[in-house]
Amino acid sequence: MPDRIAALRAEIEKHNRLYYQNDAPILSDADYDALVRELRALEGGEDSLSIGAPALETFDKIPHDTPMMSLDNAMNADEVDAFFARACRFLDLPEDTPLSCWLEPKIDGLSLNLIYEQGHLVSAATRGDGRVGEVVTANAKTLSDIPQTLKDAPQRLEIRGEVYISIADFETLNAQQQAAKRTPFANPRNAAAGSLRQLDPAVTASRPLRFFAYHAAPLPQITHQHQMVDWLQRQGFTTPPHSRLCPDLACLRDTFAHIQALRPDLPFDIDGVVYKIDDLRLQKRLGFVARAPRWALAHKFPAEQAISVIEDIVIQVGRTGALTPVAQLRPTNVGGVMVRRATLHNEDEIARKDIRIGDHVLIQRAGDVIPQVVAVVLSQRRADAAPFAFPHHCPVCGAQAIRHGNDIQRRCIARATCPAQQFEVIRHAVSRRALNLDGIGTKQLEMFFDEGLIANIADLFDLQDKAPALLTGREGWKTKAIQNFITTLINGRQTTLPRFLFALGIPHLGETAAETLAGHFGTVEAFLSCLNTLRQGGADPALETLDGIGPKLVASLKDYAQHDTPWALVQRLSQQLTIAPVTPTVSLPYSGKTIVFTGTLNTMSREEAKERAKALGFRVSSDVSRTTDVVVLGENAGSKRQKAEALGLTIWDEERFLGA
Repeated sequence: MPDRIAALRAEIEKHNRLYYQNDAPILSDADYDALVRELRALEGGEDSLSIGAPALETFDKIPHDTPMMSLDNAMNADEVDAFFARACRFLDLPEDTPLSCWLEPKIDGLSLNLIYEQGHLVSAATRGDGRVGEVVTANAKTLSDIPQTLKDAPQRLEIRGEVYISIADFETLNAQQQAAKRTPFANPRNAAAGSLRQLDPAVTASRPLRFFAYHAAPLPQITHQHQMVDWLQRQGFTTPPHSRLCPDLACLRDTFAHIQALRPDLPFDIDGVVYKIDDLRLQKRLGFVARAPRWALAHKFPAEQAISVIEDIVIQVGRTGALTPVAQLRPTNVGGVMVRRATLHNEDEIARKDIRIGDHVLIQRAGDVIPQVVAVVLSQRRADAAPFAFPHHCPVCGAQAIRHGNDIQRRCIARATCPAQQFEVIRHAVSRRALNLDGIGTKQLEMFFDEGLIANIADLFDLQDKAPALLTGREGWKTKAIQNFITTLINGRQTTLPRFLFALGIPHLGETAAETLAGHFGTVEAFLSCLNTLRQGGADPALETLDGIGPKLVASLKDYAQHDTPWALVQRLSQQLTIAPVTPTVSLPYSGKTIVFTGTLNTMSREEAKERAKALGFRVSSDVSRTTDVVVLGENAGSKRQKAEALGLTIWDEERFLGA
């Protein structure tokens, strides 16, 4: 199970880069959402995902005033109902309380963040990784839908919206691409993203880009979402059409059905609608989870479907040894996009749907490229079609591939010796979000690996001094290429603790968890000391109280430390690199302190109290121990109160907590 989670994280992060950074997605919205849902189910609600991708080096970078988060998705009415029930519980309201919502079409474009100072546009940036974006100010100023100046604006204002290309303009643009013998764009979203992210603003200006605005802050005089949209329109922005204020769920359902019916005739692509709780005060109270606001939801439309043929099923071996079947499809047009392959997830999925090579299958997509196999068209099955025999041995190294317990994936057991797993671990470590060895590509890594020059990421750094002798005279390795390779390794030796931790590829250790652990340990030495304790069979009580670090990650760290190969690698790599310690950028009043709530609170829900505590710098724990700093008592506090008193811990009542 830990390996499946790690594989899912790696897969999701790969598709984030392809979508947000390269504007070249290879996975449908439906398949992406399925991966996210599977990961969350396996993690038991822990959310280690970060949405977006780092800003490209070719663009200047700029931090966003507030993070540009993604939205949670609902695929049906039951999930919409569950969203509003959760919001009511968080606000300590009856679950059937009507919450007035602003509804707007979900434009399928590229998110853009604008900054105005004293009413003048001073910067524009893409989402990037959600925290830091790519500066595209000169390009954005070529869009006629973006006002250069605003009236009645605060001193500094953040405007957010979506850059898009209309369907008619997209068809004209692709006709021009083909006439010029250039590759046509796959869809309007890719065309919009590629057009905005041009190094030459003149190219952007030549493309038919449009902009819908949907958010502005801070606006002290505005108290509701619909008022914000009115304000944007008065400033000259275009806002998504067919938006409306809905007082209850019945109105939301009716409007969703209405917009879905309008979808084929709209002049731009949409893939659903967005619900936003209208009252901005409630939005503030609800706040955010790790990657999404609690006050907004994207309700996706059903996927488009078509019939294709499975020409072959190939098995890919991932970094954690998971054997993933991939269907090679007869090229088929689905909703205007040619699709050629689809993941079949695992052997149970193949058996459940009885998928065979040569089968005609119903496939669906929700806006990108790779579809999902929905079902086999049995009426068209060939008489000689045989059930697919899923391999019980690794197709790369030949080792046994087995399933542990309830694990849905069959995995190669040769963790340390399987070439496929070894290579994928290296490729993960050099990736942009890890050690960022951006000048070293997959083909170069394959050459080093196939020739036995490297077996792990530490070996790669050892090539720095050997490079001239090893590479001189090889095809593609001229003097400048060799020097660039050496420079990349030199630069890569300077990294940060979160990147170092993420690069290790430890199951359950995504970017968010890496940042949390880095903030806890502060230095690589402290982290290695913890690993050594775990290796010796000990425990780190403080580690288990960190908010967002669940028992699965703690178990994964222990498993990693107790295997000789990764333990030797992490020590060796830590000596090769200069790893900057983590220093807090913001001094919060209770940074590093642990707080526990017990009993019933009168003025807020438990979830709201936890969010307030985190904003003060507290780590929230559910267990009272000697490492606990503060225990907040609500009504009917029980055994935790007694334990806190016995340990002599600091005890607050609710009023004292509110005054913190």
